[in-house]
Amino acid sequence: MGRRSEPGGGSTAHGEGGEDDGGAGADDGARRDREVCDGRYTREGYALPPPVYGPAAYRDRNWAPELRAAACGTATVLAIMLTVDLAAHTIDPLRATCWTAIALVLFAALFPVRVTAGADWLAVRGLLCEHRVRTDLLVLVHRSDGMAPRLVLRDITGSRVELDPKALTGNPVLWHLLDTGARLSRERGLLRSGGEVLRALGERIDGDGARGVFEASGLR
Repeated sequence: MGRRSEPGGGSTAHGEGGEDDGGAGADDGARRDREVCDGRYTREGYALPPPVYGPAAYRDRNWAPELRAAACGTATVLAIMLTVDLAAHTIDPLRATCWTAIALVLFAALFPVRVTAGADWLAVRGLLCEHRVRTDLLVLVHRSDGMAPRLVLRDITGSRVELDPKALTGNPVLWHLLDTGARLSRERGLLRSGGEVLRALGERIDGDGARGVFEASGLR
């Protein structure tokens, strides 16, 4: 005769399974509440893997020409100052050192920042250091207009970068990577201010792109 299963045993198995599910749920809740102390989770539970530099990264294509222009301008100024001293017969090691120091300071002031972006991140590197934000975790986008317009980005971890909007208008791929990440930030409810800034910038980039297509095709 076949052996019938006892109701009590089935109930016990079901109860044990319920306890396991409850324990797993508690672990998941604790993990979601954990702060970004290990570089992997935020309060909201978003993963924070470090960005990977390499073939997937896209760099500002105008940076190299701007760097050459800064170097050539600095060298020209230095050559003019030394030539004037030579013509006036006032050149000496001390004056040559002073002119060289002035030229180095000028080069540091003219050194262009380098903007690099990849999937869900954007980095701005100056002469001495680099700043980076997660574009899929942005909480603030602000534009300051003036003599030198700047676009300010800040993410949920507190990281902050500033860049010239021209770096985006002159590099549609950089803009696409930033816009894609910003859309994720809005979907997650993190980016609640700055949408108008990005929208206006996107319309300008789209307009410039359409204008370039018309000019290339001979249309006006």
